[in-house]
Amino acid sequence: MQTILPESMLLGSVVGIVLAFTGAGGAIIAVPLLIFGRHLAIADAAPIALFAVSVSSAMGALLALKRGKVRYRAVSLLALAGLVASPLGVFLAQRIPDAPLTLLFAIVLAYAAFRTFRQSMRNPADDARNSSAAPCQLDSDGRLLWTWPCARLMAIAGVSAGFLSGLLGVGGGFIIVPALQKVTDLHMQSIVSTSLAVIALVSGVGVISAVAIRGMDWAIAIPFSLGAVAGMLLVSAFANRFTGPRLQQGFAILAGCVSIGIVVSQVQNLL
Repeated sequence: MQTILPESMLLGSVVGIVLAFTGAGGAIIAVPLLIFGRHLAIADAAPIALFAVSVSSAMGALLALKRGKVRYRAVSLLALAGLVASPLGVFLAQRIPDAPLTLLFAIVLAYAAFRTFRQSMRNPADDARNSSAAPCQLDSDGRLLWTWPCARLMAIAGVSAGFLSGLLGVGGGFIIVPALQKVTDLHMQSIVSTSLAVIALVSGVGVISAVAIRGMDWAIAIPFSLGAVAGMLLVSAFANRFTGPRLQQGFAILAGCVSIGIVVSQVQNLL
């Protein structure tokens, strides 16, 4: 326990820091940190990652709520769709062997890295033109105008995020953030804050489902989560000063390297 506590807290702090900066990335690196840092199987790492992500995301969302950055109706729709799909993901995760599940995680992580890097290379002028044609527009009071295309696209994003959250313990923010960028013309700070609120709700249901089905190693989960909250609180006050292409590219490179590392470790296990 003496070794588990500081190491798990240190690993968890990385999750909180990345979550505060990106609203997404911390969730998807939590599982690799537990696989490599605590030598857990992915089925055991996923619920711990979800627990830490849920707690730290909730903290970040509450801080953003006080600043008026969270979009309530978008959170409600995305979270409701995600809550429906999350238990199914947890159910399947307990029935898929560890090796193919880990490789699937590596593929998802590589996709997130590629998409983030590509997004960072886009011209801001193109983003401005695309936002003017987004299905979810803001009215004169700054509220989202809800249409059927807007609601449908958000529901699809919520279902996808919820399913992958339960299956792989990834939180789903890497789906929610790009989806909100694509279908709305919200400012990035509002997108990150809304993503954190959705992640907190969807991950919480995934944790409950995972504990009911398989249980959880609380000796690792609690210090890992405390570290994630500490990391979130440490940088949340100034995280918005560091948004930009360089930060996105740094996360994409990190995620890509972790994905390669997971594949290499699985190949070595087979040899």
